[in-house]
Amino acid sequence: MKFTSLDALDLGGISSKSRITVLTGAGISQESGIATFRGAKGLWENHAIEDVATPQAWVKNPELVLRFYNERRAQVINARPNLAHKLLAQLDNDYDVQIITQNVDDLHERAGSHNILHLHGEIVKARSSVNENLIYPISGSVLNLGDKCAHGAQLRPHIVWFGEMVPEFEKAIALTHQSDLLLIIGTSLQVYPAASLVKEVGLEIPVIIVDPEMPRLNSWTHWCFIPKKATEGMEILSAKLMRQ
Repeated sequence: MKFTSLDALDLGGISSKSRITVLTGAGISQESGIATFRGAKGLWENHAIEDVATPQAWVKNPELVLRFYNERRAQVINARPNLAHKLLAQLDNDYDVQIITQNVDDLHERAGSHNILHLHGEIVKARSSVNENLIYPISGSVLNLGDKCAHGAQLRPHIVWFGEMVPEFEKAIALTHQSDLLLIIGTSLQVYPAASLVKEVGLEIPVIIVDPEMPRLNSWTHWCFIPKKATEGMEILSAKLMRQ
């Protein structure tokens, strides 16, 4: 697999107000202390994925699911945006930045980014278990059994669980089609359907990937790979874009 170096990458077509689409994954939030779900033996914080992050788990043991997400929510609330989040927000000053994130935290929002599409939901919100369009902010970190929507149904975490459809995916495809530059930060490109978004950009569109591990995919010569964590990679990339 061959990637172009950042210095050699032709960004001549990128100027003020160009559309930069950014796909972010767990790696960017990991540097803020938020654990990723791809732990040893398929465990997420010592829980099997199928026990806490599937519709079947919700039916079988809603108390466990709520407790699990209450713990994750408290972790998110206590986390702070890191330099990578902040540098992405600063790009809003010069470019049309559209962030598509696989993360369920609100660190992009708190860093100051304005246009954020959450593919997998938002942990600081709840939604009706009978009407997915009824979405509510959660006050504090706790969602309890007995917390109900306007129709009297139990509220569940506003999370896209494994085995569920990704309702915002068509919108993500449309955003990707409009890209002048695609940035991929902190994701292994192994989680679908999000990983398939790289196939939605035109062959002439520059693609820059920031991640410590080289992705396992085919690439073209106008693709650039920066083998760094999100914060360090964004420092390098931000300096390049600010010179454009």
